[in-house]
Amino acid sequence: MNRHNRYLIIHADDAGMCHSANRATIHAMTDGAVSSASVMVPCPWFSEFAAWASERPDMDVGVHLTLTSEWKHYRWGPVAPKEHVPGLLDDEGYLWRRVEDVVKHATAREVEIEARAQIERALRIGVRPTHIDSHMGTLFAHPEFLETYLALSAEYGIPAMLPRPTEEQLASELGKIVAARLGDFERRGFRVLDRLITSVNGDTYKTRKESLLQAITGLGPGVTQVIVHLMDDDPEARGIANSWHIRAIEYKLCLDEEIRAHAEQEGVALVGYRDLAEL
Repeated sequence: MNRHNRYLIIHADDAGMCHSANRATIHAMTDGAVSSASVMVPCPWFSEFAAWASERPDMDVGVHLTLTSEWKHYRWGPVAPKEHVPGLLDDEGYLWRRVEDVVKHATAREVEIEARAQIERALRIGVRPTHIDSHMGTLFAHPEFLETYLALSAEYGIPAMLPRPTEEQLASELGKIVAARLGDFERRGFRVLDRLITSVNGDTYKTRKESLLQAITGLGPGVTQVIVHLMDDDPEARGIANSWHIRAIEYKLCLDEEIRAHAEQEGVALVGYRDLAEL
């Protein structure tokens, strides 16, 4: 890895959400370009992905801390007892669909209780998380939630996905919190992301592939993470997610041999969170 100065994490969010997501994520990690993933503990298919991850400790798997349940009909509730986290629940007893509703109704204490319960469940079932991150960015949506996120990372000794704030972000309270914690975070041996690409562009396979190839070509020095969401094109995916088409494209894209070949040609190393400790 020392011959590189540009590192790329291709990270699959939302493992555990459903069987289609599990199948696609596992395939892309074992035979494709995905170098890291994170699993949603409250979701119905968590146990399937967790069983696989516990048998493959070489794979880079984190906990996708989940405080929202966004789909129209396919829903989930908290891992913690509902009476302990009432502010996280909507009128139907599920987690809120929208991040802004979590911010409006939930306390930082409730967020801590639920996030801790998700980490503990993952550990009990045999997952050894390489990192934690945040579904829909909810833990980055309020200063107290962000403090909770970083405190849990320190307590459990699990690196948190943490992008270095941009100049624009440094003007915000959240950006200032991240900047103030960077030194302590790095002293623990955790590596901060130099940049985070939350989505590649394009509505077709061709345009999305071109976008990803261009992103790889233009990577600056340091560590960049690109987030993908993977599902197979099957009835389950179509019934759950209105974004099934893009997720199916990204699944196919992550199996395209040209992606890894292009990264190698550009001198970009594909890494996971476990690899970052060596940097």
